[in-house]
Amino acid sequence: AANSLVVAVAVLVRDAHGRVLLIRRADNGLWALPGGAQEIGESTREAAVREVREETCVPTEITGVSGIYSDPRHVIAYDDGEVRQEFSIVLRGRPVGATAVRPSEESTEVAWVSPADVPGLAMDRSMRLRIEHGLEDRGEPFLSC
Repeated sequence: AANSLVVAVAVLVRDAHGRVLLIRRADNGLWALPGGAQEIGESTREAAVREVREETCVPTEITGVSGIYSDPRHVIAYDDGEVRQEFSIVLRGRPVGATAVRPSEESTEVAWVSPADVPGLAMDRSMRLRIEHGLEDRGEPFLSC
């Protein structure tokens, strides 16, 4: 059972070639969108821009909302005893200026990935779903309420 609720942001950043910015997470080795927890005192947009820059070194502009995910059955257990129910907002973004990437403490690898190559990458099913929704040409954000 969850013992905390955290607002998390992830960003589907696409470059001029349509490639998606992905990180290989240091904690589990799986590929994911850059993102993380929103901190007190910052907006969701600020958290998203900060997380992308921290994890990839890519300056990003937020262009919209891809989806909102709040399934209470989606929980993440951490080694410290926290069992987190995540409220995740996935935003859309584009790089501003430099697109060179660099891993961080949270990522072992960062890459611009063609959408055609995404299915072959190891990732959590919930992350795969978020990326699939982000790559769809939806008129409105996906809502998992």
